[in-house]
Amino acid sequence: METPDSPPTDIEARELPDFPVPADIKTVFQGGLFLLALLAACYVAGEIILPIVLAFVLKLVLQPAMRLFEHLHLPRVIASLAIILVLFGGFVGLGTALSGPAASWAQKIPDGLPRLEERLTFLSKPIQALQKFLHQAEGLTQPADPAVPTVAVQGPGLSDKLLNGTRTIASGLFTTVLVLFFLLASGDTFLRRLVEVLPRFKDKRQAVEISQQIEADISAYLVTITIMNAAVGIATGIAAAACGLGNPVLWGTVAFLLNYVPILGPTIGVTIFVFVGLLSIGPLWLAFVPAGTYLCIHVIEGETVTPMLLARRFTINPVLVILAIVFWYWMWGVLGVILAMPMLAITKIICDRIEPLAAFGHFIEG
Repeated sequence: METPDSPPTDIEARELPDFPVPADIKTVFQGGLFLLALLAACYVAGEIILPIVLAFVLKLVLQPAMRLFEHLHLPRVIASLAIILVLFGGFVGLGTALSGPAASWAQKIPDGLPRLEERLTFLSKPIQALQKFLHQAEGLTQPADPAVPTVAVQGPGLSDKLLNGTRTIASGLFTTVLVLFFLLASGDTFLRRLVEVLPRFKDKRQAVEISQQIEADISAYLVTITIMNAAVGIATGIAAAACGLGNPVLWGTVAFLLNYVPILGPTIGVTIFVFVGLLSIGPLWLAFVPAGTYLCIHVIEGETVTPMLLARRFTINPVLVILAIVFWYWMWGVLGVILAMPMLAITKIICDRIEPLAAFGHFIEG
């Protein structure tokens, strides 16, 4: 009996569509070299490329609002400025509202560490056994030579790192806002110029179809994810209030933001709620209820509701999703993780509609 994961039979293989694969191996190598050069440029110039990519993705999300303002006959410059002010003003207002509860919890951490250490004493023996095993393994792998004196090189201090990090974030945010404003204000200028340059009518129509499909699919994906993340945040805030954690708006916002980071975000969320429960709730078994409730909410949303809503638009190989998350986290950090799925979806849309790349698009498909 054939299992679901078994390779296709001869009849099934004959029914599969034919995908054009380059016959010349030089074409494949040239394409691979171009891709490597592009990724190297993204890594080296990530400080400037990342805000631009983020601005393009935000433009796709905000395009429906721009079309609404167009129907209201509002000038594009004013509409773009209004959307950016509302978007980033909301972020600033939310951060200001949550700064107080977040600061109060940060003040509780130093005093709560002894309590946390006391409640986690049942883990001390397994941790000590693991440390002993690792120490013995390290002793087996290292030669018994006399120790060589080492010279410690002191790097930049914490204040310098914070200053450089703040400067980088502020510069990236300014670049994102600036590029986003001009993208929204210019509208479809780039697409019109591209259509004018392309020589054949078939290519012009293909460019328009790809642009419309990317805009429709990516905006639908991001809007759906945002709505579902908001639902997760509301449910988590209600659960936090029911468990007696306090500051439900803070924990709902944390769950909302972490849910934008696939896999890593919910994992960090479970860890946060485990420690918060241990610091806030008396009985030990009740201390794990907030983390368990958050995990159940995430499983219902991430494994059932969201895949059902996005199944018609996005069928991407989950292994490639994981690899993209790991790769773009290494490239661009947390923002790279957030952008990994939209960039993978855009790649699939383009490959599906360009004949020489159709095989690669089919490879990405789930």
